[in-house]
Amino acid sequence: MSTPAEHLSAVVRDEGRRVLATLVRTTGSFAVAEDAVSEAVVTALAHWPGSGVPDNPRAWLTTVARNKALDILRREAGRTAKEREAADLAVANQNWSESDDSEIDDDLLRLVFTCCHPTLSVEAQVALSLRTLCGLATADVARLMLVPEATMSKRLTRAKKKIAAANIPYRVPDSAELPQRLDAVAATVYLTFTAGHLGGETLVRPRLCDEALRLARMLIDLMPDEPSLRGLLALMLFTDSRRATRTDESGRLVRLEDQNRSRWNREAIEEGVRLMDGALRRNDSRPSRYTVQAAIAACHSTAATYADTDWSRIVALYDALAVVENTPIVALNRGVAIGESQGPAAGLDALDAIDSLGGHYLWHACRAVMLDRLDRAEEARNARTTALALGPSPAERAYLEAQLAPSSHPVERRREET
Repeated sequence: MSTPAEHLSAVVRDEGRRVLATLVRTTGSFAVAEDAVSEAVVTALAHWPGSGVPDNPRAWLTTVARNKALDILRREAGRTAKEREAADLAVANQNWSESDDSEIDDDLLRLVFTCCHPTLSVEAQVALSLRTLCGLATADVARLMLVPEATMSKRLTRAKKKIAAANIPYRVPDSAELPQRLDAVAATVYLTFTAGHLGGETLVRPRLCDEALRLARMLIDLMPDEPSLRGLLALMLFTDSRRATRTDESGRLVRLEDQNRSRWNREAIEEGVRLMDGALRRNDSRPSRYTVQAAIAACHSTAATYADTDWSRIVALYDALAVVENTPIVALNRGVAIGESQGPAAGLDALDAIDSLGGHYLWHACRAVMLDRLDRAEEARNARTTALALGPSPAERAYLEAQLAPSSHPVERRREET
């Protein structure tokens, strides 16, 4: 259970992302918006512990952030343009109460497309999205993207300056422009979901997951005939259907084989199946990576028990996934599935054939499980030690400790890495 202080921080963090999206729209500046929201967050954390969280924390933060932005613009108002921006923001400040949830969602969608503008490199698109849309700290973004924090800080600064210099519009593109943004935007939404599903200090951040699901539905409304978006939403629904059973009352991970499947969200699973089937009907010759991943997730979600899981089908689906996304992590997951369907010796052979994951904790974690099942205790212990040493966050360390008990089933892989 979270403490009152942790709950307060979570509210501020989750609502702050939405406020940032609105402030980027009203100020037209990432820098001004981020500074204003940061000051509003500091104010909230100073006042709310004593006065209590307001009934509408988002409105409170928006009002304070807009006032802070107005102050910033006035301080910089050495030019007529700045004075005009300040005046426009003052008018917007008077009407914040007229904003509704649909307008906030529109702001979030605009922010996604702004972060994913093709003017930016793919790395910059992903980094900026994680920083602004997910609300992750620069250090966390750097860790996820495997670069030093100083490098990531410079990358984010360059991306924001490029958006400003190129006068990139803060809007949802016209229909003709949507296809070229599809891959980056879909990846951003999925990263948002997985950052909420297994990231940071806790294993599940529900509001971030909900936000990603909502954005995925909005994208389908924009591009209803795009099968990859249906596959994306299906994948997230299958994963999210287990939300209530993934952790116990103390926040510790419950392994897939130990979860109470009667508590899984059947409505989410049924919707996921419909979406996946629809995506396959629309593009069955070369389905997107999200659709194939959804089919893999469906094997887990529709199995009555862990023992009923169709691992042979999962191996075949990973073979199909490798055609569209031939990455070491896909090979890792395929190796684990082989271990389940053909035995740990075959699984270990498949894992050992991957020569580029020696620095990745999941590779060592999966090897540890296979070695343990082969009664190679000392090698298994060494692999577990290495995996735990490489697990970067407290949540991931706890996750691994729960999963890597001797004689356990293979690690339930983090789907964002497939």
